[in-house]
Formats: sequence, structure tokens, C-alpha cells
Amino acid sequence: MVTVWGRKNSLNVQKAIWALDEAGVPFDRIDAGLEFGQLDTESYGRLNPNRRIPTLIDGDTVVWESNAVVRYVAAKWSEGDLWPTDLAERAAADMWMDWMQTTVVGSLIPVFFGLVRTPPDQRDMGAIAEKAIECGHVFQILDAALARRDYIAGSRFTMGDIPVGAATWRYLNLHIERPELLHIADWMDRLEKRPAFEKHIMLPLT
Repeated sequence: MVTVWGRKNSLNVQKAIWALDEAGVPFDRIDAGLEFGQLDTESYGRLNPNRRIPTLIDGDTVVWESNAVVRYVAAKWSEGDLWPTDLAERAAADMWMDWMQTTVVGSLIPVFFGLVRTPPDQRDMGAIAEKAIECGHVFQILDAALARRDYIAGSRFTMGDIPVGAATWRYLNLHIERPELLHIADWMDRLEKRPAFEKHIMLPLT
């Protein structure tokens, strides 16, 4: 049985368990991080020297870094489906997965933490608003790409939709001003019809 360490309200954990569910892989999940602790234990440090979540355990194989987990799941259990066998399609999925980590996170995380995990009397609304504008510009890049395709890598759902879809759902459910993102809205409608997306991603933001 595959085991995933990490709390279910973590964006990075959500990516991992959404991928597992899409691939039809049974798994156990162990709460860890924030109020659940465990990351500072010696045993967890042996699994993941960064002491972050998620960490996936598959027999003797240990995988950390959420996008690496998504790729591992797709390659092992969903070749030709989540894991594209066409190199151009896989490159597109990889490109947008990395874009999410390198371009989206820097503007989205400050807004999320500022509005969701910071008490109202401690929020820097000016800084949050500035990052929200930056987020809007970033997601307009994605919106323009989705004008030409139904999913991240092309005409079908792949591993690329998982990290980007999870982050985008968070962005769309924050109480901030956003530009019009019609193509993202259409893509979200398609993702929301997937049972695994509804189960693991469409949760209250906490």
C-alpha cells in the first residue's frame, strides 16, 4: 500500500493524492505538518531531509517534492494517460508544472497566507492587494494558453493539469479582485466534473 505523509489541506499534498486517485492507486494518508506536527521527528527526517510535505512511500521507494510525486505516480501507474508517451505532449505538461512552481507560487502564496492563515488584525492589505494584481497578470498567461487548448498539455487531461489545476482553484476561491479569465473558467468547469478533483481539491481554504 502506498503511503502519503501530509495534511489534506496542503496544496502540495492535494496534488499528490489527486494524482493517486486519478491513477486508481489505493493509498493511506498520514496527517503531518502544522497542527499535526511530526515533521521534526528523527524518523520523518530520515524519509524527507527537508522535513516538508508531501512524502510518498511506495515499498522501498521514497519520493518528496510534490511535482516529483505527481510525475512518479503518472509514470508508474498511468503511462499513456496521466503520463504522456508523446514527447511534445509530455514536454508541455512538464513546462506548465514547472511554471506553476516558479511563476505562480511567488505571487499566489503571499495572497493565500495573507488572507487565509493570517488573523484579520495582522493582515497587510496593501501588500496582499499588490500580490493579487501580480497574480492576475500571471494567470492571464495561463488563460491565453487555454484559449488554444482544452487542457494544459493539449486536448486531454494529463499530469500537467494536476499541479496547475490545484493552484488555480485556490486562486479562484480567494476573496480578491481578478481579471476576466474566461478560458480558465471553462477549463475549471471541466476539472470540476472529475470526481477526484471534487474530492481532493474543492475543499474549504484553511
